[in-house]
Amino acid sequence: MRILITGVHGLLGQKLALIIGAETSYPLLLTDLASRTFFINKRFDYQQLDITRRADVKSLLLAWRPDIIINTAAFTDVDGCETDRVNTWKINVDGLKNLIIAARRIENCRIVQLSSDYVFDGRNAPYDEVSRPNPVSYYGKSKLAAENALLSSSVPGIIVRTQVLYGTGYETRHNFVTWVLAKLEQKAPFRVVTDQTGNPTFADDLAYGILKLIERGCSGVYHVSGPETIDRYSFARRIAEIFRLRPDLIAATTSADIGQSATRPPDSTFITLKFEAACNYRLSDVERGLLRLRHQFLHGADHTDLLSDPRFR
Repeated sequence: MRILITGVHGLLGQKLALIIGAETSYPLLLTDLASRTFFINKRFDYQQLDITRRADVKSLLLAWRPDIIINTAAFTDVDGCETDRVNTWKINVDGLKNLIIAARRIENCRIVQLSSDYVFDGRNAPYDEVSRPNPVSYYGKSKLAAENALLSSSVPGIIVRTQVLYGTGYETRHNFVTWVLAKLEQKAPFRVVTDQTGNPTFADDLAYGILKLIERGCSGVYHVSGPETIDRYSFARRIAEIFRLRPDLIAATTSADIGQSATRPPDSTFITLKFEAACNYRLSDVERGLLRLRHQFLHGADHTDLLSDPRFR
């Protein structure tokens, strides 16, 4: 299989490149907005690509002719999406449509689209793949629109909904775990909400799960997340305990008190039985995922031989 990954410099994009690169011999084309990449291993090819530029997308895809496109490129700042709706739609919806239009011209090309628990309102958890979406933020609305664009197209695809993604990568923006760790390192009190609940998902596990879905020829919607349900405050305290920092620095608060621009679903717990049955694979629970992350911080990330930056060696 020839696999093209968009948004490869993001956390999940990096993990997909590293895991697919290490576990398979599939030809890989990595793409992102930057003109150059820190992936210089001969195992990878890299091309600059802005998925919002239709002509560029068409030109690259028809030249390289991938069998699989994994679209991780997205505007994921939930509060930023609420205020910058034009760019949110342009990237999260129109960008995918550009990939679909080009993929229609490539025989047997499939698209893997990353989606989110934010397509749900959080009032009727737990959610399986046939639960009715009802997004309460503009980010969630854009991800649902992207799902519908792929599912209603003639291009076969996989919708992978995930949530509370965490891990470590090269120059990636903060995720919940790295944000909590940064706060704890400052040794000053900070607040975390108790009224947002979900399934923390270790990025390495998600990348491996996506590879399994691809190799097993799956299609349709799949919920892929960690198996453990926990609120953000309790999760933050577990982070502190496993990293041997100070949980007493973490105070409980509510979403209303911190005044986030976008509304979050209060409980978006996933049912992941469909994915687990299809792939015979279960992602890490909170403790195992955090222990693996701690090991990566102490000893370096897995598959570091595929990266150019000396900080990964």
